[in-house]
Amino acid sequence: MRIPTHILDEIVAHSREEAPNECCGMIGVRDGSATSLYRARNAEESPLRYTVHPTDQLRIMEEITERGEELAAIYHSHTGSPAYPSQTDINLAENWPDPLYLICSIADEQPDVRAFAIRDGKVDEVDIARE
Repeated sequence: MRIPTHILDEIVAHSREEAPNECCGMIGVRDGSATSLYRARNAEESPLRYTVHPTDQLRIMEEITERGEELAAIYHSHTGSPAYPSQTDINLAENWPDPLYLICSIADEQPDVRAFAIRDGKVDEVDIARE
């Protein structure tokens, strides 16, 4: 997936702003390139897990449709662990197997954003083509 640098920077900024809790949001795509970032509230308000707030999820999906985009990715942060899906993340992905999952770790001084396809409990890292 192609993601502009400004969208990756926004994920990092959102991650830092919400710390110590995890942040979350969604990414819209058009023609294989990420076009929009949609911040959401973490309904869990937790440093260990996230759930996209249901009201935000509905609003974001409506905006994505109105803009002629598709849901490409769901993102969230890990504030104290590496950018790799936890078992909780894998379990959550059962309900949404199609989008990619972007995880931004801010556990170290240098943020790390990685993308994963999570289907049927299997995790595969996906390259991010930075634009």
